[in-house]
Amino acid sequence: MFRPANILLITATFGITSIWMSILTNPDIMSSKQASKMKITIGKKTFDAVIFDNPTATHFKKMLPLTLLMMELNGNEKYADLPNKVSVNPSNPGHITTGDLMMYGSNTLVLFYKSFTTSYNYTPVGRIEDTSGLEQAVGKGNVKVSFDSK
Repeated sequence: MFRPANILLITATFGITSIWMSILTNPDIMSSKQASKMKITIGKKTFDAVIFDNPTATHFKKMLPLTLLMMELNGNEKYADLPNKVSVNPSNPGHITTGDLMMYGSNTLVLFYKSFTTSYNYTPVGRIEDTSGLEQAVGKGNVKVSFDSK
């Protein structure tokens, strides 16, 4: 027989389980809670970003501070080869979001300044928190981008 206390306990348990399942199945939520911060400077504009908690991001963070000449590609991303290869665990995200910072292969860093769907595999490194002005800052051609720990 169910009592009001049992119903409350079942409801609370289901709610907590749902929250934990959402957290555990969403790597961006898990990562941002455990992430460290960095700043990304493009020209005179500085963006705050998180560095995810994964082996690829840890290797990238060890390279900071780092300034790269990032090349334009496809009207939605800038990319540059890192001085050293990093360990990667690529998968297809399905969708790229403006401000995503990812590795393509083991040494190509990609900063996305437009959102789109993708069939390519990447390893997440981090994400710019507020992307206001990002597309204007990167411009249409190649651009120098600096990454530094906060």
